[in-house]
Amino acid sequence: QVLLVESGGGLVQAGGSLRLSCAASGTIFSRNAMDWYRQAPGKQRELVATIISGGITNYADSVKGRFTISRDNAKNTVYLQMNSLKPEDTAVYYCHCVVGWKHFWGQGTQVTVSS
Repeated sequence: QVLLVESGGGLVQAGGSLRLSCAASGTIFSRNAMDWYRQAPGKQRELVATIISGGITNYADSVKGRFTISRDNAKNTVYLQMNSLKPEDTAVYYCHCVVGWKHFWGQGTQVTVSS
């Protein structure tokens, strides 16, 4: 079983920044892709960013140029640096990975961006 522990969410004004962290048990991030999803009230959960073991990243169009996903394999931690935050970014953010063909999710961390 994989444990994902998220932190870094909070309340921030529009234009501000937050850095989310997701720490995982084992050595998941050294060889597995890691994702950040988010879900706003009444909306579907959407993929925000992905990073694979080689460092290749991908982002949703809505966050390109503002968000950066990174990983520290030694610490088994993935980060999501969020800059120029907008009220539309308000959501619960979840980290996610697939290990042994099984999906694992963090508990989620609330990000609220005020106007």
